[in-house]
Amino acid sequence: MDNQVGKRAVVLGGSMAGLLAARVLADAYADVVVVDRDTLAGVTDARRGVPQGRHAHALLARGAQILEELFPGLIGELVKAGMPLLDMGEMQWCLEGQRLRNFHTGLNAVSVARPNLESHVRARVSGLPNVTFAEETDVTGLETTADRSQVTGVRIHDRASGSERVLAADLVVNTLGRGERMSAWLSELGYQSPEKDEVKIGLAYTTCEFLLPSRPLENDLSIISLATPMSRHGAFFGRVGGDRHQLSLTSMQCEPPSADIEGVLDCAKSLPVPDIYEAIREGEACTEPVTIRFPHSVRHRYERLTRFPGHLLVMGDGVCSFNPVYGQGMTVAALEALVLRRHLRRGQPPRSRPFFRDLAKVIDAPWAIAGGGDLAWPGVEGRRTMSTRLMNAYMGRMMFGMLFDGRITNSFMRVAGLVDPPRTLYYPRNLYRVLKQSRHMPKPG
Repeated sequence: MDNQVGKRAVVLGGSMAGLLAARVLADAYADVVVVDRDTLAGVTDARRGVPQGRHAHALLARGAQILEELFPGLIGELVKAGMPLLDMGEMQWCLEGQRLRNFHTGLNAVSVARPNLESHVRARVSGLPNVTFAEETDVTGLETTADRSQVTGVRIHDRASGSERVLAADLVVNTLGRGERMSAWLSELGYQSPEKDEVKIGLAYTTCEFLLPSRPLENDLSIISLATPMSRHGAFFGRVGGDRHQLSLTSMQCEPPSADIEGVLDCAKSLPVPDIYEAIREGEACTEPVTIRFPHSVRHRYERLTRFPGHLLVMGDGVCSFNPVYGQGMTVAALEALVLRRHLRRGQPPRSRPFFRDLAKVIDAPWAIAGGGDLAWPGVEGRRTMSTRLMNAYMGRMMFGMLFDGRITNSFMRVAGLVDPPRTLYYPRNLYRVLKQSRHMPKPG
């Protein structure tokens, strides 16, 4: 290994953020250990440690590009396994029952059940000769130097043997998710916790899968009915492999449907898009409906800390957890992995402050898209700046314009797919098209 940075790196958490971190760490450390409390080997179903795994997920265009870069041939492997590859501008996007104008963007997203995607990525990572998995293992704390300025390893508890030991490490990467353990560890070591930005959204997801041999979505592959303040239930409906079709019903600031087939069917029937109910009403449910609540999006501002232990990093949901409706989580994790790789290529363990500053730069755009979009809902709690208000006023006009002009759809999907930055929506050519179409918007009231 010509560019070895250290002997051992330890990744806490084996979900997508942890797996992608392990992939890039394997190029820089002689030994990479991924620690997770669940069983990982051979698992293709939703894991206990990833409760959101049963619900609709998307690998956005930029995420698909990065995964193909890190794991050459992976996207073809997923398609061969029966997972649809979708042009982001050619799916059936619906707003208040009206379909947005399609446009061939050339940006492909993967329609995939999260556990299935994770299993393919995990197989690639576990196949790396210097990566091992410590399964059914709890992380009980951090080990540091005497002055607590640098992390030197983690304390772990093996459930199978009941033994506890210290796993020494030259770098520890925490991808354990939204929990507050990181704040508790920092407090124990005498460090401040980062400031938090929160947007309280009041979202619930109810998901059920159906076996539909008739393949009702053969032409569209996916239908997305967007929730709005007037239609508070939304839906993501798509084929995720073979005859399996996944329906995730979203309930924004309202009660979710009852977690049974009757509740799912009643909610689907109430949607402004009849196609979804017509597709599933005679179908065979192959999973029980399951509901998860997502009360708020949160961003931890690690980049603002002036002190942080050396040889310790945080990635994934532990830094920023987005409203899942926007489908950004896995793609942002992939972008963060590229940041980690860039810092490792400097030939030394990443320094926390520059690393977190660069991480913040890749989070800024998706946070503005998701957090800003949610603040367009009157009942959502969060800080509304003048910039947010102006952006949401413009986005209302843009969504209306997408009903009639596919070129507006193209521009929006490039930003939503995290390929282009949000500022491109305000380029003169887009402004002209949006303002031209929005002249016909119905006036409020």
